[in-house]
Amino acid sequence: MSLLANVVLVFVAGLVTALATGIGVLPFFVIGTVSERLQVALWGLASGIMVSASVFGLVGEGLAEADGQTDIYLMLGGLIAGAILVVVADRIISDHEFDPGTYEEADFRKLVLVLGILTVHSFPEGVAVGVSFAELNLAGGIEFGPFVVPVLAIFMTVAISIHNVPEGLAISIPLRSMGVSNWRMVWWAVFSSLPQPIGAVLAFAFVRVAREFLPAGFGFAAGAMIFLVVSEFIPEALEHGSELAGRGYRELAIGVTSGFSIMIPLVFV
Repeated sequence: MSLLANVVLVFVAGLVTALATGIGVLPFFVIGTVSERLQVALWGLASGIMVSASVFGLVGEGLAEADGQTDIYLMLGGLIAGAILVVVADRIISDHEFDPGTYEEADFRKLVLVLGILTVHSFPEGVAVGVSFAELNLAGGIEFGPFVVPVLAIFMTVAISIHNVPEGLAISIPLRSMGVSNWRMVWWAVFSSLPQPIGAVLAFAFVRVAREFLPAGFGFAAGAMIFLVVSEFIPEALEHGSELAGRGYRELAIGVTSGFSIMIPLVFV
């Protein structure tokens, strides 16, 4: 299978995860508002999915690829680097506030800046997809047309696609308050995740060329996603649940448990 064909497949997988963000807008086509209780549960669901995918998928695969103590250190270094990327991205994002309702009138310079901020926010998720395709067309995968796709790649693509649904919902809520139409909310939700297929291709190319750094790649993707859950998803859920009975901890626990329940069976596929 040619390199171009492999890259196209990885890009399509990343694009699927990006398009899944638009699904988060669908409730607004049916109902006017989404309850705080449902939002807490959805963020909990995303958290459970991301942590289980990171620990049982990426970290597990990284340990399987490790050949000696040096590779273990590489993976640990990757975990730390992934967390640092999220910290840096959060600081960049917190320094800039943009009104999505004015994006269409923004000049070219502002659009470039907006895209850069979106890139550092969603890039780690694309990296996770790209790294998971490291064993593409090698033994042990599942036949998909002319490709042999690693089980981990299917696992991560499904996990991040499901995770992107509540993220799309979170993006849509302030847009709805600004009077943005449903279909435009779908566009902005998907647009916020468009860096994911780019990150997937770059990460895939890196781990295929520099396979000795594969454990670091797995660690990097896992560290970024786990830190995203701790620093963003859980606080976001608890913020929405602050006015609920029990401050939303019950809904959060149900969501997290459901996320693990969905993803753990895929580990044994």
